[in-house]
Parts: sequence; structure tokens; C-alpha cells
Amino acid sequence: MHLFAPAAPAGSPFCQSTRRQFSATVWLVAMSVLLVGAAIEGSPATAADVWPQFRGPSGDGVAPENSVPLNWDPETNIRWRTELPGEGWSSPVIGGGIVYLSAAIHRGSDADGDYDLALILVDQESGEIRRVSSLIQQDSKSSPAIHKKNSHASPTPVLSGDHVYVHFGHQGTVCTDRQGNLRWVDREHSFNPVHGNGGSPVLVDGRLVFTCDGGDEAYVLALDAATGQEVWRSPRPVDAKQKFSFATPTVIESDSGPLVVAPGSDCVTAIDPAKGDIRWWARYSGYSVVPKPVVSGEHVLIATGYGSTKLLAFRTGGSGDVTDTHLDWEVDRGVPKTPSVLVHEGLVYLVSDEGLALCVDGASGEVVWRGRLGGNYSASPVLVGDRIYISSEQGVTTVMRVGRELEKLASNDLQEATLASPAVAHGALFIRTEKALYRIQE
Repeated sequence: MHLFAPAAPAGSPFCQSTRRQFSATVWLVAMSVLLVGAAIEGSPATAADVWPQFRGPSGDGVAPENSVPLNWDPETNIRWRTELPGEGWSSPVIGGGIVYLSAAIHRGSDADGDYDLALILVDQESGEIRRVSSLIQQDSKSSPAIHKKNSHASPTPVLSGDHVYVHFGHQGTVCTDRQGNLRWVDREHSFNPVHGNGGSPVLVDGRLVFTCDGGDEAYVLALDAATGQEVWRSPRPVDAKQKFSFATPTVIESDSGPLVVAPGSDCVTAIDPAKGDIRWWARYSGYSVVPKPVVSGEHVLIATGYGSTKLLAFRTGGSGDVTDTHLDWEVDRGVPKTPSVLVHEGLVYLVSDEGLALCVDGASGEVVWRGRLGGNYSASPVLVGDRIYISSEQGVTTVMRVGRELEKLASNDLQEATLASPAVAHGALFIRTEKALYRIQE
């Protein structure tokens, strides 16, 4: 772990037209010149962060907005489109007028496996790229092969105060200020990954917490958010045959204070963020777990990943192994392996990787309705007002109305692949595709 003194802020004076399309190659050539001596208007520590982490302010995909466009296409309701350098499937986070995304940008030829792991700052109003800040140099010798659907920049950053926390899985974790200047870098907690990085961190009580579920060891780690030093690590209580997973933890409230609920292969643990003690845990059969847990009434919902894929509803509370005492219901058809689920007014909404949509009663687990959307899915849905927005890997966003009947409202095709989950801010959807970031707004 390395600490850095604050550096002078830097930015880009580029202007863009309404529909922005930068060549990544031209941008990278120009970047080293444009960043020297220029300035970014930084966001103050008290600035409202409208979408500060994966799945939004409450971490469950529910947007504080009431309305975003119902319909769009590549020529309609596009406020701007900005082509991004590099590659990455991290979702956008938004605060202080800036959209932050991580990316892996090739150094040298595309085939050499050397990357700059970077933070991209995009002006929320204009779509102008304000800065590309190189954070970690990844060389081909330290970058194991990744899954064909993955990237080297898949975890989503976290905004808090004057800081941006950027996680790259086994490659390391970085803290910057809001202008992209390094504060600390931790590369001491590497592990043997399978298929690359994936899970995003969460911030709770001054701890940055994330899962480290690799091929030969599996644990949950907490870093001091101020310094990057390890505070605790919590080994998984089971010895899973296939240890690798990619889940983002969820913070829930309990009678004794917050708990970090962190799924992994064959188990989920509820951890005290102060000391790393496991308060309760449960067993199941599943590996390569991705979906983020969500709370539904008195339950926390866990999707078990590959293998015997199920959605499990555990009553919160208890202590020790609660597998046999706190599991109230399960669903074993149409459960997503990658997208997280959505909860609204006692109903649970799921979209499987294969495009099967389900609505489940949150109290009983009974299926209310099911229907096929078409396409394949990795992105998690968001709820805006009474509408669910879910983007397919093919770039088609289906809009459904919440309720006890399946009601499809719209199907919007950007004609670009996307695996990242949308962000919502100020009446707009922000969607990251394979090559660009879109602001969709009427």
C-alpha cells in the first residue's frame, strides 16, 4: 500500500457537440499534452452524490428519480454520446457533476496484455471527458486470462466525501480525490483469480469492504478507507470445491448495528464491519456467484450462482449457521446468475441471464408472473418511479411497469453491446456500452 500527497488537478479543455464521438486512439495520444497544467472544477466534499456506488444510493437499484425517458434510439432522446478510451464493464457513478468510470487502456499493441488501469472523469452536463487518470500499470505477466465477457475493469467505483475508491480485484485498489489525483494505492492483497475481476466494494463505517474469492482461497477483506491499510479479513466458513465468485456485498441493518452480507461459493456470511466477526452464515450449493444481495422485508435475498441456481430468502438475525433455521423460501427456476434482483412494495423482480423475467411474492416466494423478454442479460435492473429498466447484452433496454401483471411498456435499442448496469441522475439514464457512455434524456 502506498500513500500519495495531493497533486495539482488536471483536466481537458475539449469541447463537444451534442452527439460526442471521440476516437479512443486520438484521445490517448492527446491526453498527455492536454492534462498538463489544465484544471478541473472539483466537487466539494459536501456535494450530493446522486449515484455513488453500484446499484445507486441505496445499493438496490432503486433510483431517487421519478422519471426518465420511456423511449429512445440512437437518434432520439440522446443528450450526448461520448466515446470512451479503453475497455471496461464497470457501471457509471455520479456525483458533483462528474460521471466516473474505470477502464483498462492498452499500452502498446492490443495483443500484448499490458494495460493502464484508469479512472475516467466525464462532465455530466456536456459529456466532455475531463480527465483520464492512470492508476495502476498492469503487465501481461500479472494479468491471468479473463472470461470472454469480462474486462480488466469490471468493479464499479465508490464515491464518498472527497474521495473516489476504484477497485480492480486482484490487481489492487486505489483511492483518489474527486479530481482523480492519487491518495493511496493498495496492491498487497492479490489473489489467484478465475475469469478476472468482478465484485464491487461497499463502504461502511470507514471500511472499504469487498470479496476476494479466488481459485485457491476465499475471504472477505476490509481496508481502512482513509489509508488503504488492512483492517480485517474474514475467511469463508466452508471449503468450497470451486471457490471463485464475484459478488458485491450488501450492508444491512441489524439490532446490533450494520452487517456486511457477502455471498460467495457455497455460503453467505453476515459480518460485523468493525472487527470482521461473522455474526451468522448459511450454506448452499453454488459457485461463481455474482448477484448483489437485496433486502425484502425481513429477508435478505441471495442468488446462489452457477450449479444448482436458486434464489434463497433468509430471515435476517440469528447467529452461527442459520441454514436450517432461517431459510423461509426459495425459487429454483428463472433465477439470474449475473443480474441482481429488484424489490418494490413486497414484490421481487428477476431477469435471468437467458431473458426470463419473473415476479415473486416477497413474503411467500410464490411466482406471481413470468414472461420472456428475449436477449441475454448481465446488467442489473433499475427502478425509476413505477418503471423497471433492464438492458440486454445486445443493447436493448426493456421497460416494464411494476405490478402483479407483466406489462411491457417499451423496447429501446442502442445497437451497441452493453453489460454494465445503468445509472440514473437528474432525469437521465446513463448507459455504458462497449465503446461509449450515453446520457439519455428528453
